[in-house]
Amino acid sequence: MEKEKYYIGEVEKICGIAKKTLRFYDKIGLLSPFEINNNGYRYYSKDNLYTIPVIKYYKQSGFTLESIKKVMNDFNCQHIEESFSEKIKDLEEMERELVLKKRSLEDWNSLVKEARMVLEYNLTDVKVKYLEKDRYIHHTQEFNEDYISSVINIDFTNYIEEIGNAITGPVIIEFSSLENKLKGKTQKIRMLQKNLIKCDSELLTDFGGRLVVSCYHIGSHKNIKETYKKMCDWTKLHNYKLEDCCYERYVMDYWTTKDEDKFVTEIIMNIK
Repeated sequence: MEKEKYYIGEVEKICGIAKKTLRFYDKIGLLSPFEINNNGYRYYSKDNLYTIPVIKYYKQSGFTLESIKKVMNDFNCQHIEESFSEKIKDLEEMERELVLKKRSLEDWNSLVKEARMVLEYNLTDVKVKYLEKDRYIHHTQEFNEDYISSVINIDFTNYIEEIGNAITGPVIIEFSSLENKLKGKTQKIRMLQKNLIKCDSELLTDFGGRLVVSCYHIGSHKNIKETYKKMCDWTKLHNYKLEDCCYERYVMDYWTTKDEDKFVTEIIMNIK
């Protein structure tokens, strides 16, 4: 760059920036040509050219054009430091939100994969397995066989927002009485779901850490009692004794599809 001035087309080629963008920068007072002749031709100086990579770097770092203009036109170390610190905080918040979104999508994707395997191979055998222990946010309410209002649960959603948290993974319902569940009676339940944000321990409850009887139910929740009966018969045949409570873990449900034939629910019963 040996010349003293460059017309706008040259700046476009040298700096890889569109003429339209240069005109806009001039309009907002971010970068103006040092000369505009009588014919309206715009000429830029070497200093103008050296400013463009600086602007690009600020934009890369997430600054708005207005912020860049303020920093560049009003040089003050303290002001620049404060601007950088504020931008770092903004980016940290964005990073936190992205991590939460990524975790939530990963967990949801994992459930879809699990459901696909269950549907593809018709995995509906009763089995005993060890359920790993974990801690979940919980919320007590009543259940009256209205599955959609329990799985897509407005009260639970409001509670999660109230305590300033976020949830991920499958919805799990803990039924206080297996007998009442089989009879279709209204009963107390606890909604369980994994928290995304760290919270006070009193808001969490333990789930798992023991042997359980498990079985996938494929299809509508309207006939889920058939799978319960199959599990109860199996446990009796194999001399297992069950506790009063039981759980339903919704792998594929209203959150993912409206086709009830594709619903996948894991029923879990604690062994005494």
